[in-house]
Amino acid sequence: PKVLGFARLLPMVTESKMSAKDSFIKTLFGVGAHFGYSKSRSHPSVRNYIFGFKNRSAVIDLEKTVVNLDRAKEFIRGLAKEGKVILFVGNKDEAKGSITKVAERLDMPYVASRWLGGTFTNFAQIKSRIDRLALLKEQRTSGELSEKYTKKERLLIDKDITKLERYLSSLSSLNKLPAAVVVVDADHERIVVTEAAKVNIPVISISGSDNDIRGIAYPIVANDSSTASIKLLLEELVKAYDEGRSQIATPAGN
Repeated sequence: PKVLGFARLLPMVTESKMSAKDSFIKTLFGVGAHFGYSKSRSHPSVRNYIFGFKNRSAVIDLEKTVVNLDRAKEFIRGLAKEGKVILFVGNKDEAKGSITKVAERLDMPYVASRWLGGTFTNFAQIKSRIDRLALLKEQRTSGELSEKYTKKERLLIDKDITKLERYLSSLSSLNKLPAAVVVVDADHERIVVTEAAKVNIPVISISGSDNDIRGIAYPIVANDSSTASIKLLLEELVKAYDEGRSQIATPAGN
């Protein structure tokens, strides 16, 4: 009955009587952000974010989702005001497209193919590979490779460039460790979360009811298997960064 009450509540609220929060909850409901996994897969750490169970599947409490989303957005606004870099990570099929889109919109680094172990904990090595990629591409464009190497050697270098681009091109703007990392599905990106903890990088996660959210600074518990749910929540985070960036003080005389 508790779950059914939740499901019936939103359609009964007329648009004219809706607050902004109610309206957004209805939008979340519309994209299925409230759908969780089966009761047997629910992680104890998300217990307080579950409204109840229907047909043995968790129903996520969207009011709490909004509260935590607002916390994450406030944190992101603060980072944006200081011009800080956020790394976006989403390697599961449902997240790749949205992660790429929002990161490129903000001109932020991202990973949407495969996380390279040590990206945080051995950043100096990763940065050297990013720099090598940039150098090789510059030399190829300028014709320097043609002057220095034989055709066979250039083919090997081209293969090296292709390999480096596959995993590092989206990280080319990462000159130092990011101020925060946004991940979709903390369990799927467990290596990222673990590395972030080791180097004290706060994690913002869109996490389903099966995720272990202990240690996540800003968990947003919602359906992390729905492309529509992921897209909506990521777009909210992007809006927050845009809002913060618009408040950066302009130096006198500019």
